[in-house]
Amino acid sequence: MNVVNEAWFAMADLQNPELLARLQHKINNKTKPLGSLGRIEQLAIQLGLILGTESPRLTQAQMLVCAGDHGIVKHGVSAFPSDVTWQMVENFLAGGAAVSVLARQHGIALNVIDCGVNHDFAPRLGLIIRKVGYGTVDSLKEPAMSEEQCQQAMNHGREIVKSLPGNVVLLGEMGIGNTSAAALLLARLGDLDIADCTGAGTGLDHFAIARKVETLRLVLKRHASATTPLEALACLGGFEIATLVGIVLQAAIDNRVIVVDGFIASSAVLVATRLAPKVQQRCIYAHRSAESGHRLMLDTLQATALLDLGLRLGEGSGAALAWPLLQSASDILCDMASFESAGVARNE
Repeated sequence: MNVVNEAWFAMADLQNPELLARLQHKINNKTKPLGSLGRIEQLAIQLGLILGTESPRLTQAQMLVCAGDHGIVKHGVSAFPSDVTWQMVENFLAGGAAVSVLARQHGIALNVIDCGVNHDFAPRLGLIIRKVGYGTVDSLKEPAMSEEQCQQAMNHGREIVKSLPGNVVLLGEMGIGNTSAAALLLARLGDLDIADCTGAGTGLDHFAIARKVETLRLVLKRHASATTPLEALACLGGFEIATLVGIVLQAAIDNRVIVVDGFIASSAVLVATRLAPKVQQRCIYAHRSAESGHRLMLDTLQATALLDLGLRLGEGSGAALAWPLLQSASDILCDMASFESAGVARNE
C-alpha cells in the first residue's frame, strides 16, 4: 500500500553536535547548581534542537482536536454510544469541555476538526470540516477505511498544519471507540498481545474489557496481512487517527514542536515514526495515561512522558496541562541570567 508521497518521510536529522554543545553550555551557566532543574533542562535543550536555536521561543501554539466515529462500536467496545462523539464536538465548540477550559486558560488556539463524525455540523469559528466519511466501517468485517480514504485523511492533516501559524502543535482527539483502534495499532505495529494493549477506554468493567479483547483479537485475525504501517492504519485505525498521522508528519517536516497527548494521539505518532523515524526528534510526550496500553505504547516508542497524573480523558487535555512546562523550559533558557551577567560567583 503506497498512499502518500515518499517526500513526506524525508525530514532533516536534528542531531546537531555543535548546537547541542552550545545549548548545554548555556543551560549549565545559568545561576543554579549544575543540573538542578532536572528534566526541565533536558526539555529546554530539546526545544532548542527542534527550533534550531539557542533561544527557542514558542509561538502561536495550536491545539488540534481530531474527531471521528468508528464502526467497531457496534460490538460493545465502548461504555458510551457513538452519538457522544458529535455531542462532545459541540461541547468543545461551546467552550465547556476540559480541553476547551485548558486551552482558554493557557492561551492555546483550539481547532476542532471533523475528520469523520457521523453528524453534520453547522460551520462556525473554531471548527474545521475535513470529513472523509460518516465514521469508519466495522473493521471486524472489512478494512476500517479504504486506501483512498486513508490517503485523504492524511492529506487533510498535512493541509491543516500548513494553513496554521506558529511553531507548536498539540495533539488531541475525540471518537467513541478509538481506544480500540489505538490498541489494535499498538498490537500490530508493536508485535504485542492485544490483551496487554487493551484497557477500559471510557469506563468498561472487567467483563466488558474481556469481550472487547476477544473482539479485537478477531479483528487482528481478520486483517492478519495488514503488517505495514499504512496497511495497519487503513485496516485498523480511524479517520481522526489517520488525520493525526498527516498532522504529525507535516509538523515534523516544518520542524514544529509536537506535543503528544495520551493513548490515541500516541498511536498516530507510532504510525508516523514507523514511516519516518526522525519524527521522534520533534515529539514531546505530555503524560502517561491511565489507559493500560499507554505504558506499552511509550515503551514501544522509547519515550518518557513529562507527567503521570492518572489521566485518561483524551481530547488533548494532558497536552494542555503539560504546556506550561514547555513555556517554563523556553523562558528559563532564554531569560534566566548566567553567572557572568548576574555577577554571581560560581562554585569552582
